[in-house]
Amino acid sequence: MLAGIVAAIALAAPAVAAPANVTVRIEGESATLVPRTAVTTDTAPVFVAGDDACSGTSAGGALAKATGGQVSGTWSFDYLVKTIKGETHDDPFPADPAKYWSFWVNYEYQNQGLCATELQAGDDVLMFVDCYSAENACVSPTPLRIAGVPATTAPGRPITVRMEEFVVEYDENFVGTTKVQPAAGVTLRAGGRTATTGADGTAQLAFPSAGPVSIAASKPGHVRTAAVTCVTNGADGSCGSKLPPGVVVGSDPPPDSTAPTAAFSSALPDGKVFSRRRAPRELSGTVSADPSGLRSVRLSILRRRGGKCWTFRDTTERFKRHKCGGKWYFRIGDRAEWSYLLPRKLPKGRYTIGVMAVDKAFNESRTTVGIRVR
Repeated sequence: MLAGIVAAIALAAPAVAAPANVTVRIEGESATLVPRTAVTTDTAPVFVAGDDACSGTSAGGALAKATGGQVSGTWSFDYLVKTIKGETHDDPFPADPAKYWSFWVNYEYQNQGLCATELQAGDDVLMFVDCYSAENACVSPTPLRIAGVPATTAPGRPITVRMEEFVVEYDENFVGTTKVQPAAGVTLRAGGRTATTGADGTAQLAFPSAGPVSIAASKPGHVRTAAVTCVTNGADGSCGSKLPPGVVVGSDPPPDSTAPTAAFSSALPDGKVFSRRRAPRELSGTVSADPSGLRSVRLSILRRRGGKCWTFRDTTERFKRHKCGGKWYFRIGDRAEWSYLLPRKLPKGRYTIGVMAVDKAFNESRTTVGIRVR
């Protein structure tokens, strides 16, 4: 039994990712401690304490980079953050209400800790103050997301700001799934002006004076957010050195019309013939870097034998009869280094296996290989 526990822990350890360009934002209880800032992770471990260490390419590593190491906490399976840039939240459970530091990645609730969450290019990390109360003495906040803010805008030209809010639904195992919807009733403050979003989550703002402008968004029961734009006519020099170093300007990535490219590992070459004994069970590969970030990786497995066809269904983990030439893709994650473990080795037949990569701008590409199991 002890050997099984040790093996389970080893399997649960995340694979260390490659260094990546990511962003980090930290919202304290009453003020923003770190605005959305670009950092590049590296492989140097952080939060080292005895045998415990946090990968530099994880969300914990990005947090250490963004704060210049101004983070402290304790180890308990993962690193539990207590203090960030002098602000401490460490109300021990079962204190009621209890305040603590929480984090999301890409505006999604995380079901694992900072150091267990490896990052890839384009990921966005948000730290904020959360709370827990068995007696409903506090409301656990969820983030607001701001979009539609350009890096620069002309004086007096209206821009349409879009706001979204999130709902986390938990299953019987307390695993959270994040859903997004337009955020109405959000107050926007910028350049001495205010606006409130309507039912569609949008509002318009215009700025008469040149220079950097921060657009702050707030709504009760939600984590504040902000975006920085710069007002300029293109010749007034207002958007150069006046902007803080590292702070991300605008809220939307540049237009992206190119899909990331998915590939299979060398263990699954096109045209390969396998014996039944050596038939593949684990399918794996990689997806190229994409400026918009990776939204999802999807897999399709079509089997042909005796003039009949089947596709593999992830919900039942079985092959189901399907028309020949058809495809059935199912989601397997959103990591650039992807893998999928089948319940058993592929049975005899001819297979067309496809992998689809979809970025956050909804560009997609598909790669297929054909193999045979005899």
